[in-house]
Amino acid sequence: MAKITKEIQDFIAGKLGWVATADKNGLPNLAPKGTLKVLDDESLVFADLFSLKTRAFLESNPQVAVAVIDKATGYQFKGKAELLTSGPIFEQVSGGVKAAMPDVKGIKYAVKIKVDSVYSLSPGPDAGKKLA
Repeated sequence: MAKITKEIQDFIAGKLGWVATADKNGLPNLAPKGTLKVLDDESLVFADLFSLKTRAFLESNPQVAVAVIDKATGYQFKGKAELLTSGPIFEQVSGGVKAAMPDVKGIKYAVKIKVDSVYSLSPGPDAGKKLA
C-alpha cells in the first residue's frame, strides 16, 4: 500500500475529488465527490450520496482512480474500493455528512479506497511521476 503523506493529506482537505470507475466491460464513469476525506495514511473514503453508476461500477469492478487538483497542483490516487453499509467507518462518514449537510437524510453506503499508488498531477518535469 502507498502512504499518503501529511503534505498530501493537508492538500486534500476541503477539495473536491473526481472519482473514475469502469464497469466490467471497461465503460468509464467519472463523478465529483465533495465528501472525499483521508481516512488514514493508506486510505481515502467518501460517501456516495446520489451516484447509482458509481456504485454499480464498483460492484462489478472495484478498481478506482481519484484526482484532487487546484489551479497549481494535484494528485492522483489509484486503488481498490470497498463498499461499506455498516460499521465504524460507515458511521464516521455518515456522521460527517449529517453534520455538514443536515438536509441530507442519510447515506446508503461509504466507499473506502485502499490506495496502491499516488501520482503527481502538477505541471512541469514531474508531471505524472509516481510518488508512492
